[in-house]
Amino acid sequence: MNKIKILFFATLRDKAGTRSTEMEIPAGTTILALKGILIEQFPNIDWQLMEHSLASINHEYRFDEDEIPAGAEIAFFPPVSGG
Repeated sequence: MNKIKILFFATLRDKAGTRSTEMEIPAGTTILALKGILIEQFPNIDWQLMEHSLASINHEYRFDEDEIPAGAEIAFFPPVSGG
């Protein structure tokens, strides 16, 4: 099990009801798998929002298939729109 820290920004923070959380995940967990875990843990976060959110691992943007290393800081940024 790998201990990680997760940061939520903007709408995700509002829906999660917290700015951050810590959890343990199995070794080899990907960003996509973590999104699924978070949807289960935070029912106000829906799949459509997480599906379109950007993720970073230790301050570098990553893709859904990237594995999360032990001790990582993961940040999720929801999509934004403007005009």
